[in-house]
Amino acid sequence: MAVATPGAAPPVGERFPDLDLPDHTGRARSLSEVAGGDPLALVFSRGWWCPKEQRYMRELAGLQDEFEVAYARIAVVSVDPPEVQAAFRAGLGARFVFLSDADRRWLPRLGLLEEADEIHHPYRPTAFSLFPDLTVHAAWAGDWYWGRPTMEELRLAMRDISRAVRSDWDLD
Repeated sequence: MAVATPGAAPPVGERFPDLDLPDHTGRARSLSEVAGGDPLALVFSRGWWCPKEQRYMRELAGLQDEFEVAYARIAVVSVDPPEVQAAFRAGLGARFVFLSDADRRWLPRLGLLEEADEIHHPYRPTAFSLFPDLTVHAAWAGDWYWGRPTMEELRLAMRDISRAVRSDWDLD
């Protein structure tokens, strides 16, 4: 099993840190609370201002109905302040949680700084599928748009996790 290094996001098989950040309403939330015992698609976003993020978030919003009925969750982390996230979320029609790292407390710890952007200093677009205990199932680096997980890849990741953690998955 790979070992996480300081200042780097954990590799597959390691637990993701239980982030403690305000959500889009400003309420303090932990990542484990957001997961609520379900598989979680955790997406790190540059922010509302990026056209690539706008496109990708619209796709995620289109997937939320499936996640809800399949007992899986979606969470997005960006450096946007909660009020900006709330407006972006409402514009998308999203019901999933946005977490704000506007103070950039977790950004250096996770090593996910988008180094090419010296204006916004945002997160590098990255996505993780997490087991309910926050163990990393899969990770995607989305610096380039095609590096992000497709909606089908997220579906398949949630299926793999559900198959592994749900005792009633098989007919046995």
